Amino acid sequence: MRIAVDARHLPEGRGVARYTQRTLEALGRLFPGDELVAVVPGRDPIAAVPGVELVRTALPGRVIFGAGRPTLERLAGGGLDAVWMPAPAPIGLNGSAPLVLTVHDLSFEERPQDFTAYERAWHRAGRLDRLARRAARVIAVSAATREVAVRRWELDAQRVDVVLEGAGAGAAASEGAAGGANLPLGRAYVLVIGALEPRKAPELVAGAFARARAAGLEADLVFAGAGRLAPRLTGQSGVHVLGAVAPTELDALLRGALALVSASWSEGFGLTPLEALAAGVPPIVSDLPVYDETLATGALRFPPGDGAALAAALLRVAGEPGLRGQLVSEGRAAIAPLTWDACARGVHASIERAVAGP
Repeated sequence: MRIAVDARHLPEGRGVARYTQRTLEALGRLFPGDELVAVVPGRDPIAAVPGVELVRTALPGRVIFGAGRPTLERLAGGGLDAVWMPAPAPIGLNGSAPLVLTVHDLSFEERPQDFTAYERAWHRAGRLDRLARRAARVIAVSAATREVAVRRWELDAQRVDVVLEGAGAGAAASEGAAGGANLPLGRAYVLVIGALEPRKAPELVAGAFARARAAGLEADLVFAGAGRLAPRLTGQSGVHVLGAVAPTELDALLRGALALVSASWSEGFGLTPLEALAAGVPPIVSDLPVYDETLATGALRFPPGDGAALAAALLRVAGEPGLRGQLVSEGRAAIAPLTWDACARGVHASIERAVAGP
Protein backbone atom coordinates (compact mmCIF):
# COMPACT_ATOMS: atom_id res chain seq x y z
CA MET A 1 0.00 0.00 0.00
CA ARG A 2 1.02 3.59 -0.61
CA ILE A 3 -0.06 5.63 2.41
CA ALA A 4 0.12 9.40 2.88
CA VAL A 5 0.61 10.57 6.47
CA ASP A 6 -0.21 14.02 7.83
CA ALA A 7 3.01 14.36 9.85
CA ARG A 8 2.78 18.09 10.66
CA HIS A 9 3.23 17.35 14.36
CA LEU A 10 6.65 15.68 14.09
CA PRO A 11 8.74 18.82 14.80
CA GLU A 12 6.72 19.79 17.87
CA GLY A 13 7.90 17.19 20.41
CA ARG A 14 4.47 16.90 22.02
CA GLY A 15 2.34 13.84 22.69
CA VAL A 16 0.99 13.57 19.14
CA ALA A 17 4.55 13.93 17.83
CA ARG A 18 5.69 11.01 20.00
CA TYR A 19 2.73 8.93 18.85
CA THR A 20 3.37 9.75 15.19
CA GLN A 21 7.13 9.20 15.38
CA ARG A 22 7.02 5.88 17.18
CA THR A 23 4.13 4.49 15.18
CA LEU A 24 5.81 5.44 11.89
CA GLU A 25 9.06 3.84 13.01
CA ALA A 26 7.26 0.59 13.78
CA LEU A 27 5.17 0.71 10.57
CA GLY A 28 8.30 1.19 8.46
CA ARG A 29 10.00 -1.77 10.13
CA LEU A 30 7.04 -4.17 10.29
CA PHE A 31 5.58 -3.48 6.84
CA PRO A 32 8.53 -2.87 4.51
CA GLY A 33 6.36 -3.54 1.45
CA ASP A 34 4.30 -0.40 2.11
CA GLU A 35 5.22 3.06 0.87
CA LEU A 36 4.81 5.53 3.72
CA VAL A 37 4.87 9.16 2.61
CA ALA A 38 4.96 11.55 5.57
CA VAL A 39 4.14 15.16 4.67
CA VAL A 40 5.83 17.61 7.05
CA PRO A 41 5.12 21.32 6.38
CA GLY A 42 7.68 23.96 7.25
CA ARG A 43 11.43 23.76 7.62
CA ASP A 44 11.86 22.89 11.29
CA PRO A 45 14.47 20.14 11.60
CA ILE A 46 13.28 16.56 12.12
CA ALA A 47 15.11 13.26 12.22
CA ALA A 48 14.77 10.80 9.38
CA VAL A 49 12.38 7.90 10.00
CA PRO A 50 13.67 4.59 8.59
CA GLY A 51 11.37 3.20 5.92
CA VAL A 52 9.41 6.45 5.59
CA GLU A 53 9.67 9.03 2.79
CA LEU A 54 9.59 12.56 4.19
CA VAL A 55 8.04 15.26 1.99
CA ARG A 56 8.88 18.79 3.17
CA THR A 57 7.21 22.06 2.13
CA ALA A 58 8.42 25.61 2.51
CA LEU A 59 5.20 26.91 4.03
CA PRO A 60 4.07 25.96 7.55
CA GLY A 61 1.09 23.70 8.08
CA ARG A 62 -1.27 26.44 9.25
CA VAL A 63 -0.80 28.24 5.95
CA ILE A 64 -1.14 25.16 3.73
CA PHE A 65 -3.87 23.29 5.54
CA GLY A 66 -5.68 26.42 6.64
CA ALA A 67 -6.20 27.35 3.02
CA GLY A 68 -7.06 23.76 2.07
CA ARG A 69 -4.75 23.91 -0.96
CA PRO A 70 -2.76 22.07 -2.04
CA THR A 71 -4.37 18.93 -0.69
CA LEU A 72 -2.46 16.36 1.32
CA GLU A 73 -2.90 13.86 -1.51
CA ARG A 74 -1.25 16.22 -3.97
CA LEU A 75 1.62 16.99 -1.61
CA ALA A 76 2.21 13.26 -1.16
CA GLY A 77 2.47 12.74 -4.91
CA GLY A 78 -0.76 10.90 -5.67
CA GLY A 79 -1.26 7.23 -6.45
CA LEU A 80 -2.39 6.64 -2.86
CA ASP A 81 -4.25 3.74 -1.32
CA ALA A 82 -5.01 5.54 1.95
CA VAL A 83 -4.43 8.69 4.02
CA TRP A 84 -3.63 8.48 7.73
CA MET A 85 -4.04 11.47 10.03
CA PRO A 86 -2.49 10.78 13.47
CA ALA A 87 -4.69 13.51 15.01
CA PRO A 88 -7.69 15.64 13.95
CA ALA A 89 -6.71 19.01 12.48
CA PRO A 90 -7.80 21.40 9.71
CA ILE A 91 -6.71 19.89 6.40
CA GLY A 92 -7.32 19.93 2.67
CA LEU A 93 -8.29 16.54 1.21
CA ASN A 94 -9.61 15.72 -2.25
CA GLY A 95 -11.05 12.34 -1.26
CA SER A 96 -9.06 10.32 -3.79
CA ALA A 97 -8.03 7.87 -1.05
CA PRO A 98 -9.90 6.65 2.05
CA LEU A 99 -9.10 8.55 5.26
CA VAL A 100 -8.09 6.90 8.54
CA LEU A 101 -8.18 9.32 11.49
CA THR A 102 -6.71 8.82 14.96
CA VAL A 103 -8.54 10.57 17.81
CA HIS A 104 -6.70 11.00 21.12
CA ASP A 105 -9.25 12.86 23.20
CA LEU A 106 -12.11 15.34 22.98
CA SER A 107 -11.02 17.63 25.81
CA PHE A 108 -11.51 20.64 23.54
CA GLU A 109 -15.23 19.82 23.45
CA GLU A 110 -15.65 18.51 26.97
CA ARG A 111 -13.73 21.37 28.65
CA PRO A 112 -13.56 24.27 26.16
CA GLN A 113 -12.88 26.71 29.01
CA ASP A 114 -9.40 25.20 29.33
CA PHE A 115 -8.41 26.50 25.88
CA THR A 116 -7.67 29.99 24.61
CA ALA A 117 -10.04 31.85 22.29
CA TYR A 118 -7.61 31.22 19.43
CA GLU A 119 -7.48 27.48 20.18
CA ARG A 120 -11.27 27.28 20.31
CA ALA A 121 -11.52 29.10 16.97
CA TRP A 122 -8.94 26.73 15.49
CA HIS A 123 -10.94 23.71 16.61
CA ARG A 124 -14.14 25.17 15.14
CA ALA A 125 -12.40 25.97 11.85
CA GLY A 126 -11.24 22.38 11.55
CA ARG A 127 -14.81 21.03 11.75
CA LEU A 128 -13.27 18.03 13.44
CA ASP A 129 -16.56 16.24 14.01
CA ARG A 130 -17.29 16.35 10.28
CA LEU A 131 -13.77 15.18 9.53
CA ALA A 132 -14.32 12.16 11.77
CA ARG A 133 -17.68 11.37 10.18
CA ARG A 134 -16.21 11.45 6.67
CA ALA A 135 -13.33 9.12 7.62
CA ALA A 136 -13.49 5.55 6.38
CA ARG A 137 -12.11 4.39 9.76
CA VAL A 138 -11.53 6.19 13.04
CA ILE A 139 -8.88 4.97 15.48
CA ALA A 140 -9.47 5.75 19.16
CA VAL A 141 -6.41 5.43 21.39
CA SER A 142 -8.51 3.91 24.19
CA ALA A 143 -11.97 2.52 24.78
CA ALA A 144 -12.67 5.60 26.91
CA THR A 145 -11.90 7.85 23.94
CA ARG A 146 -13.99 5.67 21.62
CA GLU A 147 -17.01 6.00 23.91
CA VAL A 148 -16.76 9.79 24.01
CA ALA A 149 -16.12 10.15 20.27
CA VAL A 150 -19.04 7.93 19.29
CA ARG A 151 -21.37 9.79 21.63
CA ARG A 152 -20.32 13.40 21.03
CA TRP A 153 -19.64 13.16 17.30
CA GLU A 154 -22.42 10.68 16.53
CA LEU A 155 -20.06 8.28 14.81
CA ASP A 156 -20.93 4.84 13.50
CA ALA A 157 -19.46 2.67 16.25
CA GLN A 158 -18.69 -0.07 13.72
CA ARG A 159 -16.17 2.24 12.02
CA VAL A 160 -14.27 3.09 15.22
CA ASP A 161 -11.34 0.84 16.18
CA VAL A 162 -9.58 0.93 19.56
CA VAL A 163 -5.78 0.83 19.17
CA LEU A 164 -3.88 1.57 22.37
CA GLU A 165 -0.65 3.52 22.20
CA GLY A 166 2.71 2.07 23.19
CA ALA A 167 4.73 2.64 26.34
CA GLY A 168 8.39 3.00 27.14
CA ALA A 169 11.25 3.87 24.77
CA GLY A 170 12.40 6.68 27.06
CA ALA A 171 10.96 10.11 27.63
CA ALA A 172 10.52 12.58 24.82
CA ALA A 173 11.05 16.32 24.97
CA SER A 174 8.64 18.07 27.30
CA GLU A 175 5.97 20.28 25.82
CA GLY A 176 6.43 23.96 25.13
CA ALA A 177 9.06 26.27 23.73
CA ALA A 178 12.64 25.09 23.57
CA GLY A 179 14.75 25.76 26.64
CA GLY A 180 17.45 24.43 28.89
CA ALA A 181 17.13 22.82 32.28
CA ASN A 182 18.92 23.23 35.58
CA LEU A 183 18.16 19.72 36.76
CA PRO A 184 17.70 19.60 40.56
CA LEU A 185 19.03 16.04 40.92
CA GLY A 186 20.66 16.60 44.30
CA ARG A 187 17.39 16.45 46.29
CA ALA A 188 14.28 14.26 46.24
CA TYR A 189 11.64 15.66 43.92
CA VAL A 190 8.21 14.96 42.45
CA LEU A 191 7.98 15.49 38.71
CA VAL A 192 5.27 16.84 36.41
CA ILE A 193 5.80 16.58 32.64
CA GLY A 194 3.59 18.41 30.16
CA ALA A 195 2.13 21.68 29.04
CA LEU A 196 1.42 24.15 31.84
CA GLU A 197 -2.14 24.67 30.69
CA PRO A 198 -5.48 24.53 32.57
CA ARG A 199 -6.44 21.09 31.27
CA LYS A 200 -3.33 19.64 32.95
CA ALA A 201 -4.16 21.24 36.34
CA PRO A 202 -0.63 22.37 37.32
CA GLU A 203 -1.95 24.84 39.91
CA LEU A 204 -3.79 22.00 41.62
CA VAL A 205 -0.52 20.08 41.84
CA ALA A 206 1.32 23.08 43.28
CA GLY A 207 -1.36 23.56 45.93
CA ALA A 208 -1.35 19.88 46.88
CA PHE A 209 2.43 19.93 47.06
CA ALA A 210 2.37 22.89 49.47
CA ARG A 211 -0.14 21.04 51.65
CA ALA A 212 1.98 17.87 51.65
CA ARG A 213 5.15 19.82 52.40
CA ALA A 214 3.48 21.47 55.37
CA ALA A 215 2.58 17.96 56.57
CA GLY A 216 6.19 16.78 56.37
CA LEU A 217 6.96 15.94 52.73
CA GLU A 218 10.72 16.29 52.24
CA ALA A 219 10.89 16.79 48.50
CA ASP A 220 10.74 19.49 45.84
CA LEU A 221 8.29 19.81 42.95
CA VAL A 222 9.63 20.04 39.40
CA PHE A 223 7.58 21.10 36.36
CA ALA A 224 9.15 20.06 33.03
CA GLY A 225 7.11 21.96 30.50
CA ALA A 226 6.01 25.41 29.40
CA GLY A 227 2.69 27.16 29.00
CA ARG A 228 0.66 30.18 29.93
CA LEU A 229 0.25 29.13 33.58
CA ALA A 230 4.00 29.06 34.21
CA PRO A 231 4.09 32.56 35.83
CA ARG A 232 1.55 31.44 38.43
CA LEU A 233 3.74 28.52 39.53
CA THR A 234 7.00 30.35 40.11
CA GLY A 235 8.05 31.78 43.46
CA GLN A 236 6.61 29.03 45.66
CA SER A 237 9.13 27.45 48.01
CA GLY A 238 10.45 24.16 46.67
CA VAL A 239 8.88 24.56 43.21
CA HIS A 240 11.06 24.54 40.07
CA VAL A 241 9.63 25.47 36.66
CA LEU A 242 12.19 24.31 34.10
CA GLY A 243 10.41 25.08 30.85
CA ALA A 244 10.90 22.58 28.06
CA VAL A 245 13.65 20.02 28.60
CA ALA A 246 15.75 18.27 25.97
CA PRO A 247 15.06 14.52 25.56
CA THR A 248 18.32 13.32 27.10
CA GLU A 249 17.94 15.62 30.11
CA LEU A 250 14.29 14.71 30.54
CA ASP A 251 15.07 11.00 30.57
CA ALA A 252 17.55 11.51 33.42
CA LEU A 253 15.11 13.80 35.21
CA LEU A 254 12.35 11.20 35.00
CA ARG A 255 14.50 8.33 36.23
CA GLY A 256 15.58 10.32 39.27
CA ALA A 257 12.08 11.32 40.39
CA LEU A 258 10.38 10.15 43.55
CA ALA A 259 7.10 9.97 41.61
CA LEU A 260 5.46 11.42 38.52
CA VAL A 261 2.19 13.31 38.93
CA SER A 262 -0.47 13.65 36.24
CA ALA A 263 -3.42 15.66 37.53
CA SER A 264 -5.21 16.19 34.20
CA TRP A 265 -8.94 16.79 34.16
CA SER A 266 -9.23 14.42 31.21
CA GLU A 267 -6.94 12.14 29.21
CA GLY A 268 -7.56 10.08 26.12
CA PHE A 269 -4.61 7.82 26.84
CA GLY A 270 -2.09 9.48 29.18
CA LEU A 271 1.37 8.58 27.92
CA THR A 272 3.65 10.09 30.57
CA PRO A 273 2.53 7.82 33.47
CA LEU A 274 3.36 4.81 31.30
CA GLU A 275 6.74 6.29 30.43
CA ALA A 276 7.34 6.80 34.15
CA LEU A 277 6.64 3.14 34.90
CA ALA A 278 8.94 2.07 32.08
CA ALA A 279 11.63 4.20 33.77
CA GLY A 280 10.96 2.64 37.19
CA VAL A 281 9.06 5.60 38.64
CA PRO A 282 5.59 5.26 40.24
CA PRO A 283 2.82 7.51 38.86
CA ILE A 284 0.22 9.42 40.83
CA VAL A 285 -2.73 10.17 38.56
CA SER A 286 -6.21 11.62 38.59
CA ASP A 287 -8.67 8.73 38.59
CA LEU A 288 -9.78 8.70 34.95
CA PRO A 289 -11.47 5.82 33.07
CA VAL A 290 -8.55 5.33 30.67
CA TYR A 291 -6.27 4.23 33.49
CA ASP A 292 -8.48 1.19 34.08
CA GLU A 293 -7.30 0.11 30.62
CA THR A 294 -3.62 0.92 31.03
CA LEU A 295 -2.31 1.28 34.59
CA ALA A 296 -4.67 -0.98 36.57
CA THR A 297 -3.22 -1.08 40.12
CA GLY A 298 0.14 0.33 39.02
CA ALA A 299 -0.54 3.89 40.19
CA LEU A 300 -1.89 5.85 43.11
CA ARG A 301 -5.10 7.55 42.02
CA PHE A 302 -7.00 10.52 43.39
CA PRO A 303 -10.35 12.05 42.38
CA PRO A 304 -9.84 14.71 39.67
CA GLY A 305 -9.54 18.14 41.26
CA ASP A 306 -9.10 16.82 44.82
CA GLY A 307 -5.99 18.56 46.13
CA ALA A 308 -6.27 17.03 49.60
CA ALA A 309 -6.31 13.51 48.16
CA LEU A 310 -3.33 14.33 45.95
CA ALA A 311 -1.41 15.66 48.95
CA ALA A 312 -2.16 12.42 50.82
CA ALA A 313 -0.90 10.40 47.86
CA LEU A 314 2.34 12.39 47.80
CA LEU A 315 2.89 11.68 51.49
CA ARG A 316 2.16 7.98 50.96
CA VAL A 317 4.59 7.49 48.10
CA ALA A 318 7.31 9.29 50.06
CA GLY A 319 6.63 7.70 53.43
CA GLU A 320 5.50 4.10 52.96
CA PRO A 321 8.42 1.68 52.55
CA GLY A 322 7.95 -0.66 49.61
CA LEU A 323 5.03 1.19 48.04
CA ARG A 324 7.07 2.65 45.17
CA GLY A 325 8.42 -0.76 44.21
CA GLN A 326 4.97 -2.36 44.44
CA LEU A 327 3.43 0.25 42.17
CA VAL A 328 6.21 -0.05 39.59
CA SER A 329 6.02 -3.85 39.61
CA GLU A 330 2.24 -3.94 39.17
CA GLY A 331 2.30 -1.09 36.67
CA ARG A 332 4.96 -2.69 34.51
CA ALA A 333 2.94 -5.89 34.38
CA ALA A 334 -0.11 -3.88 33.29
CA ILE A 335 1.68 -2.00 30.51
CA ALA A 336 3.71 -4.96 29.20
CA PRO A 337 1.28 -5.61 26.28
CA LEU A 338 1.35 -1.93 25.27
CA THR A 339 4.16 -1.81 22.70
CA TRP A 340 4.64 0.44 19.70
CA ASP A 341 4.78 -2.67 17.51
CA ALA A 342 1.30 -3.65 18.72
CA CYS A 343 0.10 -0.09 18.12
CA ALA A 344 1.51 -0.08 14.58
CA ARG A 345 -0.12 -3.41 13.77
CA GLY A 346 -3.46 -2.05 14.97
CA VAL A 347 -3.10 1.12 12.90
CA HIS A 348 -2.14 -0.95 9.86
CA ALA A 349 -5.16 -3.21 10.33
CA SER A 350 -7.45 -0.16 10.41
CA ILE A 351 -5.87 1.17 7.22
CA GLU A 352 -6.37 -2.21 5.55
CA ARG A 353 -10.05 -2.15 6.54
CA ALA A 354 -10.41 1.34 5.09
CA VAL A 355 -8.83 0.25 1.81
CA ALA A 356 -11.03 -2.85 1.63
CA GLY A 357 -14.13 -0.68 1.96
CA PRO A 358 -17.51 -1.37 3.59
